[in-house]
Amino acid sequence: MNLRRLSSSLLFKIVLAIVLGIICSFFFPEALARVFVTFNGLFGNFLGFFVPVLIFSLITPAIAGMGRGAGKWLAFTTGIAYGSAVISGLISWAASVVIYPWLLAGHGDVSIADISEGELSPYISVEIPAPMPVMTALVLAFVVGVAMTTVKSDTLYGGVADLRRVVMKVIAKFIVPLLPVYIFGLFLSLGMNGNLVDVLSAFSKVLVLAIIGSIVLLTLQYLIAGALTGRNPFTSIKNMMPAYFTALGTSSSAATIPVTYECARKNNVSQSVAGFVIPLCATIHLSGSMMKITLFAFAIMFMDGMALPLPLALGFILMLGVTMVAAPGVPGGAIMAAVGLLSANLGFSDEQVALMIAAYIAIDSFGTACNVTGDGAIGLVIDKFAKGNITRNELDDADDLGLAVAISGGAVEDADKDATQA
Repeated sequence: MNLRRLSSSLLFKIVLAIVLGIICSFFFPEALARVFVTFNGLFGNFLGFFVPVLIFSLITPAIAGMGRGAGKWLAFTTGIAYGSAVISGLISWAASVVIYPWLLAGHGDVSIADISEGELSPYISVEIPAPMPVMTALVLAFVVGVAMTTVKSDTLYGGVADLRRVVMKVIAKFIVPLLPVYIFGLFLSLGMNGNLVDVLSAFSKVLVLAIIGSIVLLTLQYLIAGALTGRNPFTSIKNMMPAYFTALGTSSSAATIPVTYECARKNNVSQSVAGFVIPLCATIHLSGSMMKITLFAFAIMFMDGMALPLPLALGFILMLGVTMVAAPGVPGGAIMAAVGLLSANLGFSDEQVALMIAAYIAIDSFGTACNVTGDGAIGLVIDKFAKGNITRNELDDADDLGLAVAISGGAVEDADKDATQA
């Protein structure tokens, strides 16, 4: 049974795709390799088409939901979660400026992995124009979402909520199952075009840095929480370790909610606050995911010789923080939601985006563990200021805002069942 669950997990499939892609690059005939290059081109074009729709369908109901659940603790918790993600991104930027010049010195340009210009080329190429630019989708989502907080239209809100469920179903049933094939084609082409060793060497270093960075981030979160609440931050972290290791195994914030809740209660967070904060933050607090995405994105920019001034990095981080709040609760949902910003704000190519997806999912468990452990720090802060005054209505508001924890969990469960049956 455990073997079946392992074989159906996205992480296992991605790792297997990477390994097989590397191995097959040594003996695949060019004619067969071009089949996968063709698939990657078509799938990449579809992602370019789908991302603006994804952004609009996720961010619009998220903003509208915050307005509909007007409880002050709801807004306060969301603000802390967003601020945590922004701080995580800024730490990544500082690390990239200070560490990357010596950590990644001598590594080649990632852009040479453009398979359409190397030895391999697709058989056919089909352009799929996006319905709107990414920034247009972001602005439209903000405008419509904010407007819906004042109009209070149940019909319109129900429509965008249904659209969100449809988009999440597309992610769970179509995009996520095809990601391993996409990653396989990428590493196959990297190996056959001679770019594999340099890319893997660089990304392995960034992977270690991301894991260390998540530990630093958690320490900072609990130091701040300890300073505000007067509690020992290291004891608080120790009490959250069951949630951390559970998330390492499940790679799911939603699946770890019961354990995270019990750990928060062990830190003397009141029952009402823990019941409010933990389920909510399991969906909107993705500081660990933020760190992974920004570290790998900035690494690609460094290896490409692209300038990364603070205004550019800050703009990307601020927008990515909003995207993390609205990211779908499916495997790889955070990186899929960030694809549009990587392309629009940082100018990433399809191949660079594919590398980002592979790198993100490779350490998905560590990001999830960082996310849920950080939820405990937010619980401590909210408990300090709320003093048990969170009402039942605000608990219901958290369920409304949860970005469909139950829905996304059901989508993941359905996807896992399908994969297992297959």
